[in-house]
Amino acid sequence: MPVAKWNGVVLAESDECEKVEGNWYFPPHAIRREHFQASQTQTNCAWKGTASYFDVVVNGQRNKDAAWFYPAPTSAAANIKDYVAFWRGVSIEG
Repeated sequence: MPVAKWNGVVLAESDECEKVEGNWYFPPHAIRREHFQASQTQTNCAWKGTASYFDVVVNGQRNKDAAWFYPAPTSAAANIKDYVAFWRGVSIEG
């Protein structure tokens, strides 16, 4: 089962993940919300749509825009609507 960790703390874990372009996307119910703060950052992907971001916060340390999700993906990416993926030092194990 994929598990996302940063600074030794589990951010998300689930056996219902989707893998897209080499990234694990965790279902929204699998993330530990206390470690996520909304960011104003948005980016656009030609085939997935507009991504929104979260800062990850663990023990007072902030990892800016370390998680992203697609709140309104294109039909081609409908399977990852609201699923959360990670980068910027967040490790995925399992």
